[in-house]
Amino acid sequence: MKFALIVVGAVVLLVVGAVAIGALLPKRHLVTRTARFKANPEKLFALIAGNQDWRPDVKNCEMITDGGKEFQRETSKRGETILYELEESRPPLAIQRRIATENLPYGGSWSFELEPEDGETRVRITEDGEVYNPFFRFVSRFVIGQTATLDAYLAAMGKAVGENVKIEN
Repeated sequence: MKFALIVVGAVVLLVVGAVAIGALLPKRHLVTRTARFKANPEKLFALIAGNQDWRPDVKNCEMITDGGKEFQRETSKRGETILYELEESRPPLAIQRRIATENLPYGGSWSFELEPEDGETRVRITEDGEVYNPFFRFVSRFVIGQTATLDAYLAAMGKAVGENVKIEN
């Protein structure tokens, strides 16, 4: 019984500590990841701007136009559905999407920049994000890592064009 109380107390202390540290972290973060591809900007832009069925974490993706605005609705393999609004598109060099789904524990936008360079294309993704829940903020920063989703996206893009991608900071 005493051992169980010690274990429960330790777990409670860890969670409270994570929440306290998360509360001290800023809600907003700005992270960028870059990778180089042999594919041309047009091919890579088409992947980014189009249906995301090439990504292993996406079960379904729909392109929607509503009131003159363009949206992308993605359903992950875990069943989570998120709506993204297209904020800017300059084919084949830039695109920006913002999370339009409300009441999520996070929000923000991804900006993609494609830059042709020496027969390759440099793809830079910048996440301007917010994590509202202090516990999730702690987990995002210290457990998962704030660039994990960007890294997974770039790696999946590499597989979609048949390349092994080295991700840069």
